[in-house]
Amino acid sequence: MANIFLGRYAADIQGSFVVFLIGMRINRLWRVPDWWSVAVAMAPMLRELYKHPEKGFLGAELFFSFSNWAPMVVQYWKTFDDLDRFARNQDDPHLPAWRDFNRKAARTGSVGIWHETYLVAAGRYEAVYGNMPRFGLAKAAGHVTATSRGETARTRLGGESKPAVEITY
Repeated sequence: MANIFLGRYAADIQGSFVVFLIGMRINRLWRVPDWWSVAVAMAPMLRELYKHPEKGFLGAELFFSFSNWAPMVVQYWKTFDDLDRFARNQDDPHLPAWRDFNRKAARTGSVGIWHETYLVAAGRYEAVYGNMPRFGLAKAAGHVTATSRGETARTRLGGESKPAVEITY
């Protein structure tokens, strides 16, 4: 069981960073041979990244949408250059999987792939977690008590505001 941190915590990361969302969508569930290799390609990539933090990968969370048959991974990276280097490196598992998709699965339309990349400037993020294990950005980068960064989302982003509800934990 995960270690639950009682109270409110905020993610704490110094400097700029990258949030990278990547996923697939199964368009034709019955065409398993078309989408299976895409579905199993992410695990070796994540194993490689967790083994080699020097590549700039900070951490990830996995999500699944049953309404769209779509897994998604939210990844956190130190820099876009680190992410791009991993994506294009012949010796890393992404490039062969990318080529395999283009060679096999892309033509059938049975599976779709997508990604979104967000470059986050230093101090231009806000994340709070209540009674949670380390999760998301807090797991990838670290966390501090929420009040040390400000009582509200707006104050954690450098503005001024009062809490809309009384915080009792």
